[in-house]
Amino acid sequence: MLKTVAIVGRPNVGKSTLFNRLLGKRKAIVENFPGVTRDRNYAEVDRFLKPFLLVDTGGFEPASEDRLLTQMREQSQLAVEEADIIFFLMDVKDGLTPSDIEIMKILRTVDKPVFYLVNKVDGEKQETETAEFYALGIAHFYTLSAEHGRGINSLIDDLEELLPEPPDPGEKDSEVRLAIVGRPNVGKSSLVNRLLGYERVVANPVAGTTRDSIDTPFVYNQQNYLLIDTAGIRRKGKVSQTLEKYSAISSLKAMDRAHVALLVIDAVDGVTDQDLSVAGYAYEKGRALMLVVNKWDVPEKDDQTMGKFVEEVRRRFKFLPFAPLLFVSALTGQRVNKIMGRVEAVAEEFNRRIPTGRLNQGLEEFVAKHPPSMVRDQRIKFYYAAQAAVRPPTFVLFTNRPDDIHFSYQRYLVNCFREKFDFGQVPIRLQFKGRKS
Repeated sequence: MLKTVAIVGRPNVGKSTLFNRLLGKRKAIVENFPGVTRDRNYAEVDRFLKPFLLVDTGGFEPASEDRLLTQMREQSQLAVEEADIIFFLMDVKDGLTPSDIEIMKILRTVDKPVFYLVNKVDGEKQETETAEFYALGIAHFYTLSAEHGRGINSLIDDLEELLPEPPDPGEKDSEVRLAIVGRPNVGKSSLVNRLLGYERVVANPVAGTTRDSIDTPFVYNQQNYLLIDTAGIRRKGKVSQTLEKYSAISSLKAMDRAHVALLVIDAVDGVTDQDLSVAGYAYEKGRALMLVVNKWDVPEKDDQTMGKFVEEVRRRFKFLPFAPLLFVSALTGQRVNKIMGRVEAVAEEFNRRIPTGRLNQGLEEFVAKHPPSMVRDQRIKFYYAAQAAVRPPTFVLFTNRPDDIHFSYQRYLVNCFREKFDFGQVPIRLQFKGRKS
């Protein structure tokens, strides 16, 4: 499971700049699917020795100046609660401010690792100006320049001592890990209770690795499952819109451990931006995602209601056309018993391996039916295909021009793989490599 690192600090100290510096790119995540490109406040950082989930609180700054200090305090408290490690960022140009001291008071009450960072230290002159920050009683703080990269390596070296070793990609897992994710109050707890009431063999709640996650092992059709429940997220009073943003962090943590994720959508509220954001993260991580519309007993319906709702959901989640869509009511139990059967089918696809001979026979058919375009008077040739991984099914195609395959042709091949090998409900990945690779 990835550790979560949250960057906290008052406005304009460079939190977003540090976020982008650690991520190694601008935080707008671009995919060749409409609807996936979104500015995120979180992302997985995987370019160092050990990966971690990074959260930027910069996007949660309030627009209203009169509540600035109050909302800053709320946001910092929420970030501190949800994260495993804290980066507290200050600004050498402004010096030590009352807002910094307010955040420091919060951080003194938590039993979590805190890294104290002083930003915009571009050289020796600014280095000498950091002395006043010792007034906070900090034994050690890091001086850095998020904009220019100064001091970042030292910070990462010390951070990695607190991070777990990345999992072995070849590690086999006999159980299917199933996460229930979604916004607060969409009915996750009720859905969990309903699910564990069907085909229930073992239901022994064990405290998970995070405060807000409960892991429950159970068996369905002789297959071991581990239910990762984020239902422990609760609404902490009226703490502004930031809670909706931070509650997504728990969903991300759950998906880091899961194979299959059920994204619970409120039938009354419809699809929200946070639903799309969490789904986009699942897509990027290559998780099998199922869309579960809960509270379907509440809306008034006629013979066109479901069709219109399906159309709207598919329009909003256009980057996930393969994701199964179910309409349920956890309260009444309506259609909940269909969920595990669908999960079983999705998990089977997610773990499916295609024999190499059959794979290459299919590739020959796809290319013969629709050859790729010429590139600078040279035809693209495909030599061989092999399955490199499952969860998600990942295929490597060896070719003479791996960098010149147009996205539209990649999309064509993905669709062919889906149809030929029956991958209709899960993401699949194609990788193109030169023959020498």
